[in-house]
Amino acid sequence: MNRHATKKIRAGNRRCRFLRACGWLAAGVLFGSVIQAADLPPDNIFAGSPVLPPELHRVAVLPLAAEGRDADLPDGCEALQPVLFDELVRTEKFEVVSVRPENLRASSGREAWTGAEQLPEGFFESLRREYGCDAVLFCELTVYHAYAPLAVGWRLKLVDVRTRKIIWAADEVFNAGQPDVSRKAWQFWLNRDKMAEEDAIRWRLASSPRQFGSYTVAALLSRLPAR
Repeated sequence: MNRHATKKIRAGNRRCRFLRACGWLAAGVLFGSVIQAADLPPDNIFAGSPVLPPELHRVAVLPLAAEGRDADLPDGCEALQPVLFDELVRTEKFEVVSVRPENLRASSGREAWTGAEQLPEGFFESLRREYGCDAVLFCELTVYHAYAPLAVGWRLKLVDVRTRKIIWAADEVFNAGQPDVSRKAWQFWLNRDKMAEEDAIRWRLASSPRQFGSYTVAALLSRLPAR
């Protein structure tokens, strides 16, 4: 089998895994338009509509989960949980409220959920009562390499608490060893931190998982539907 065919098969398998991960919400869920992204594979970004529901005002952000066997993932969750929250706030798409792990355990029996599991009865109702949220963001860290070349993988699902439908979902891995990713991360921080020198930004992106992580999640969140 030639290299081109192998790449197509791998891409198809990746898309199938992503769709299966959303399977527990499949009934009654119709994925609408695919958001075309110049810097992200469109198969890995989905939205039910090009605009957010008008009634969506507050989102409860679940603790960052890690179901993989990589020993670095727990450290990555600790390092990138505040990064994820900060970037969500920066979007100004909706109000965000953080769900503490101990509170989630008390109400659901677990400190983190990826959204791919069978959820306990009353899961969404409990979160809606406690946080007054209109949607829940399931957050999973799938890849975390804290040493060069840095790599971060995210799997995110925004779910309407009333309809249980997926509003938006993303599944992507960013590898700083890829020149295109490195260039876009550098440009991102150059635009955000006007006072920083170019060499300083390059050094931070090569050595700081939090700095690189900020770019990766901001790149995904930039593909949220319009408000």
